Amino acid sequence: MVFVKVFFGSSESMRELRDGSVHLVVTSPPYYNAPFDFPGLFPSYDEYLDLLKRVGREVYRVLDDGRVACYVTQDVRIDGKLYPIVSDLIRIMRELGFEYQEKIIWRKPEGYIRISRRSGVLLQHPYPMYYYPDNIYEEVVVFKKPGEFDRASVPTDIKEKSKIDVHRFLREKWYLSVWDLTNVLPSEKWSKYTAAFPEELVERLVILYSYVGETVLDPFLGTGTTCFVSKRLGRNCVGYEVDLELRDAIEERLGTNAKSLLHYVGLERQDVVEIVVRSDARNLRTKLREEIEKRLKSKGRN
Repeated sequence: MVFVKVFFGSSESMRELRDGSVHLVVTSPPYYNAPFDFPGLFPSYDEYLDLLKRVGREVYRVLDDGRVACYVTQDVRIDGKLYPIVSDLIRIMRELGFEYQEKIIWRKPEGYIRISRRSGVLLQHPYPMYYYPDNIYEEVVVFKKPGEFDRASVPTDIKEKSKIDVHRFLREKWYLSVWDLTNVLPSEKWSKYTAAFPEELVERLVILYSYVGETVLDPFLGTGTTCFVSKRLGRNCVGYEVDLELRDAIEERLGTNAKSLLHYVGLERQDVVEIVVRSDARNLRTKLREEIEKRLKSKGRN
């Protein structure tokens, strides 16, 4: 039996979770005021970093000793200014007590990138100091909570169920620090108005850093990719999402249609999905969507 719990409310407080009750964190925080994902969501960059710190403190509390938190993120350029999200996130998490363990580059196919107004500046002005490259990668930053994971405590049958397909590991070059993965396009169902990451990215992280039956947490759930993949791989999952307007997308993704508090029993196995709406849930998507549409029209991309 797999349990999935979705809480609509801010992950700045994950009071529903006990200390050390989570075995893996896979998440992608909102990109600071990204023009076509989260325009104007945060009043200032400092307030954005404060949110990462408050959530990070809770992540540290609920994560078991010796286990890891994987953050998918990237620096963001707003009105010509580049904000160093990755380096600031690393600093914040280290200050909270995490060890900086790993960085993986997720590289997107060049075929999905067209010469934009940004990179195209040099074509109009082919001189030095007009160079602004288009970005085709994001970073997966892995943090470890201090302590040692007791591998000997994992039952033999769980080890076997969780065994990594070495042939796939080699064939798809998981052993490299650069992963070539196709991104989720903005026009696709789960990412039209959110910066969703691909299921394959989550799948690799869940397989590499957790065992069957353990619990995966996503404190910025979005449209539910982490819980959907974790459930499919036989892991329990807890997700927090502050935007109540994403509820329909999450419920559809998880194969249920809850209205308040729901327990769903899957046909193939006894999977339980529980959805709870807290008082601090907000309605954000409509406002963000309206702002995104304005920006798209103003750039002639509608």
